[in-house]
Amino acid sequence: MRDLKPYRDELSPVSFVERAGTVHASRPAVVDGAATYTWVEFRARSRRFASALRAAGLNKGDRVACVALNSEVLLLAHFGVPQAGGVLVAINTRLLPEEVAYIISHSGSRIVFHSPDLISALALVPPGVRRIQIGPEFEAFLDTGSEDPVESWLESEDELCAIDYTSGTTGRPKGVMYHHRGAFLNSLAMVVENRLTVASSHLWTLPMFHCNGWSHTWAVAAAGSKSVCVPRIDPAEIWRLLATEAITHFNAAPTVLILLANDPAAHRLERRVRVCTGGAPPSPTLIAQMASFNIDLVHLYGLTETYGPLTINVAPSDFDTWPESRQAEYRARQGFPHLVTGPVRVVDEQMRDVVPDGVSLGEVVSRGNTLMRGYYLEPETTEKAFSGGWFHTGDVGVMHPDGSIELRDRKKDIVISGGENISTIEIEQAVASHPAVMEAAVIAIPDDKWGEVPKAFVALKPGAVASEQDIIEHVRGLLAHFKAPKSVAFGELPKTSTGKIQKFLLRDREWADRLRRIN
Repeated sequence: MRDLKPYRDELSPVSFVERAGTVHASRPAVVDGAATYTWVEFRARSRRFASALRAAGLNKGDRVACVALNSEVLLLAHFGVPQAGGVLVAINTRLLPEEVAYIISHSGSRIVFHSPDLISALALVPPGVRRIQIGPEFEAFLDTGSEDPVESWLESEDELCAIDYTSGTTGRPKGVMYHHRGAFLNSLAMVVENRLTVASSHLWTLPMFHCNGWSHTWAVAAAGSKSVCVPRIDPAEIWRLLATEAITHFNAAPTVLILLANDPAAHRLERRVRVCTGGAPPSPTLIAQMASFNIDLVHLYGLTETYGPLTINVAPSDFDTWPESRQAEYRARQGFPHLVTGPVRVVDEQMRDVVPDGVSLGEVVSRGNTLMRGYYLEPETTEKAFSGGWFHTGDVGVMHPDGSIELRDRKKDIVISGGENISTIEIEQAVASHPAVMEAAVIAIPDDKWGEVPKAFVALKPGAVASEQDIIEHVRGLLAHFKAPKSVAFGELPKTSTGKIQKFLLRDREWADRLRRIN
């Protein structure tokens, strides 16, 4: 029995839906196709979900998996599962059946809720795991629950509320453990930093399984905002919903924004829309494009291990007086620690702060209340990630004199050519500014003379034409010649389900005949 103190209540995002059901009772909570639920209805469904899980035998700390497209049910699971005392495992919907089976097995999930379209993803899940399909079967499951308040089993806010599995670009996916405290605080930070209110309408272009929607799954309830679900990225449908649902906010990786910008339905919106982007620094070209559509692009940076957002780009007071080119360059920075996260530093290999000159490179490290508890069942990997008492992001960046950070590369993405360190992100932004380019990725490839040289992989806009030399000369007009790619390959770029370009696949191909990836 926990020691109840009148001045303390354990923090949990479950409290957001309980409050919203009273304070915002008649306001719309979720729109999912033809279905709309108010906050009082959504709270009732969360309670029914929680009590149904307990009636089905859920014990405290049991994991509950979801393989589901963005939907009211997946949003509901973010409340109903932790409200029941369980731990939510929201799984990437584009994983292969082997990967889904591994995650369900590794997490120890005994029940999985899934979208009808994704039943094939469960092909290798052990028969002992109960499967419930979203639709009539799920509604029948809810009918076994009660709308009465659910007694909390939470004894400590440090207990787990979710396990999010990394994309697994190197080796098996790692289970990132989220605690109630971190989810609560990061959600409140998103309410404030992303300016969510009861008048906000949030369009779910970002997969809810990805860092629990960058904590926005819980933040919308904290603010009493409306959620509008989109199961898959459909640019024409997104442009339609921006108007018909009076959308004020959505989140998306740069690659999704590029698709929207190049869709025939693209147009300038009457209502200003605030869009958070992350996963890769948006190029100045993309930032300018979004501004032309009346979209205010906000750059966030974070990792699965930081509940999504860790830093946010905040403009200085005189920002509006700057030239547009300087504004765009500044907005590509990752920015400052958000409202409730801890300190963020850029350090050298001895954990000393680099000179804050916007030039000196180091690794980005952090600590604070919105970091994971660790990797599930991987104590050695956890210890390595937290070595020296700080979380090591593995990202290389600089600290600017104003205290903002800017990423320059993943450690493995820096090109060391003739002894010079070259940022692939800098090259990518230059390549992306070519009018024929839709998106680009740059990696280091081996070179007998220089050791390594940059190579660009480019996807052109529909109907656009550009040659290898066109791209190289364009970059040479923007950057020092030694930074320009030595070669360019054209075609579709490999991506994760959240739109992040999978550079490791490009590196695998280019370094296939080498024993080492250092040259």
